[in-house]
Amino acid sequence: MSTPESEFPHSELPHKAGRADQVGASLVTAKIAGNLALASSITIALLVGIVFSLVTATIFIVNSPNPILGFGVAVIVTVLVNAIIFFVSPWIMDLTQGWLYHTRWVKIEEIERLSPESARTIQRVCNLKKITQPRLGIIDDNNPTAFTYGALPNSARLVVSAGLFKYLDDDEAATVYAHELGHIVHWDFAVMTVASTLVQITYLLYVTIREVGKRINDERAENAAMITAFIAYGFYIVGTYLLLYLSRTREYFADHFAAEQTGNPNALSRALVKIAYGIVQETEKATEPSRLMQGTRALGIYDAKAAASTGTAYQISSSPEKIGRLFLWDLFNPWGWWMELNSTHPLTGKRVRALSNYAEQLGLDMEFDMGRVVAEGKRLDKKRLYGTFYQDVLLYGAEFIAIILGLAIGAVLFKSIGGLKAFVAIPLLLLGAVMIFKRSVMYPSSKNAPATDVITLMSDAYASPLRGQPVQLEGTLIGRGDAGYVFGSDLKLQDKSGMMYLLYASRWGPLGNFFFGMKRVQGLIGMETTAKGWFRRGIASWMDLELLSTTNGNKVSSHPAFWGLVWSIIFLAIGALLFLTK
Repeated sequence: MSTPESEFPHSELPHKAGRADQVGASLVTAKIAGNLALASSITIALLVGIVFSLVTATIFIVNSPNPILGFGVAVIVTVLVNAIIFFVSPWIMDLTQGWLYHTRWVKIEEIERLSPESARTIQRVCNLKKITQPRLGIIDDNNPTAFTYGALPNSARLVVSAGLFKYLDDDEAATVYAHELGHIVHWDFAVMTVASTLVQITYLLYVTIREVGKRINDERAENAAMITAFIAYGFYIVGTYLLLYLSRTREYFADHFAAEQTGNPNALSRALVKIAYGIVQETEKATEPSRLMQGTRALGIYDAKAAASTGTAYQISSSPEKIGRLFLWDLFNPWGWWMELNSTHPLTGKRVRALSNYAEQLGLDMEFDMGRVVAEGKRLDKKRLYGTFYQDVLLYGAEFIAIILGLAIGAVLFKSIGGLKAFVAIPLLLLGAVMIFKRSVMYPSSKNAPATDVITLMSDAYASPLRGQPVQLEGTLIGRGDAGYVFGSDLKLQDKSGMMYLLYASRWGPLGNFFFGMKRVQGLIGMETTAKGWFRRGIASWMDLELLSTTNGNKVSSHPAFWGLVWSIIFLAIGALLFLTK
């Protein structure tokens, strides 16, 4: 197994938890089960209500001669379509998995050969929960992942990649299997299939209502159709976020199920960290994008896009203390909460914290001292964290705010300065000024950018995806940012502590990026270099490149702020000319 020399210590499993620990664990189980049931019920109920209301609206829009009969037919069709999708989707998934990833369906004996504890866990959980052993699949891909799908628990599929056994120890792989069995036992894939189908139906209804509205000759009916289509799209957006919330909640519950069934929450914590490490390792070696990780991002046990920080930490040190510091951003930076809203998985730090709490309930030593991490988090400057966040959120929408504010000011000054100046010149002047200010925040002066390393940057709890941090990194260019894209202009830099994506931007826009990727990138790969630019962090981390200097004298300039500056000057110039025109 390819891991750093220093391994995580394996926690000793208690043969029998104390009475108080059992009671505590039971209370935790009941609380999580209650939250899960509430999340599932609310989500499904709201989505069903949304679909029914939109079906009703559709009937009214088309002005059915018998609205009640039309509504009944629409409901029946909706239920039938959902039922067909629910029961047919597993076989469609089988075909898709076989075609894209060449899934091999195996017997329990092969799992036992690869991971004896995993085989025992599968058999024990299936016997205990009285479910049929799921159909077991293996994908010959070294990116570590696992996922399950199906219609009913007794016809479920549980698929893992070969990378799971490459990067995880026996007890860690067993907890991953237990996690996926938790999804099966609690019908997670069934609930998610129904919920996602309902969300898709809301989008289809939006499209249908919009198209029907275009074909209606009655102006009032057409306007009503457009309004209803707009509402339908709003429901689709709301439903999508409800679906993501449900997905994250069920991931927590599956983690808890695995910890409960194996008695080893620490092993699952280690597994999550090592999966991130394995993804980083395979990404560094990749010559093309992993279809498996891209295609199963929402299904897998771990969001591959979130792997960089945790995987990089484990790459240089398996010390739980050092890795724990990376979770500060997950737990305390408000950008973490914001980014998580758009993710199917909770942030790694939050999952590890929940598992550590359960380990404490069982009377086990915690793998990661999350108490120390939380204590350090409480010492963070909250004013700096939240003040910067609120400012950055406003900056994200600064252009839109500038236009609206400009139009409002124009409306007030309309009579005194005239329509062209009021509703064109003022908004353009405000827009140009705001864009220049936003540029100064996103790309502050890099003249005295300090030298640092990847792990230090990723341990920064204050990092932002918008507010750039000027830095310099020294390392080796190990490949293109988009593995396998032969004209990709972005790069990957490996330093002594980890990997960082470098995003290149030509003065000539996409065409310049294309020619740089075609003519120069391949010659840079393998070179030792110093990279200067602006570090940012979201779910993933990256650097907007300003300058590359290689040891053989090559220099590459990048201009990520160039076009923003050009457009801001254009807007200011046009606005000023219009304002000065009599």
